Amino acid sequence: MEAQQLHLRRLIDHVQLVVRDLPASPGFYQAVFNVLGIELGGQEDSYFWADELFVSSADSPAAAGQLTGRHHLAFQARDRAMVDAFHQAALAHGGRDNGAPGERPYHPGYYAAFVLDPDGNNIEAVFHGEARRSAASVVVTF
Repeated sequence: MEAQQLHLRRLIDHVQLVVRDLPASPGFYQAVFNVLGIELGGQEDSYFWADELFVSSADSPAAAGQLTGRHHLAFQARDRAMVDAFHQAALAHGGRDNGAPGERPYHPGYYAAFVLDPDGNNIEAVFHGEARRSAASVVVTF
């Protein structure tokens, strides 16, 4: 198969999940983020956030009283070991298995694991295989 090249921009500025049981979510996501090297940005009574992900309760002012429903979020992992550790941490902190770590048929080298978070969202960690990145992250200054 020929090499693939992705041109990634900041298509998504941020994502908000409105969850039924907010107290169950921070422990799950903090465990997953620790493995993935993502810091929790902050936490208040009705929400918490990390990077571009904002998770709130339905009574949060930004939620307008509505749950968001089921979503699929895929987090990037640096290697296969990080995918494996993500899966273990998620299961140990309230996640339910939705696909053990392993190769997927999406493209050669696609290694991923899937778990359901406490609200039933399908959360994935994926390693796309060895690749060269132009930068470790996007820096936005305003």
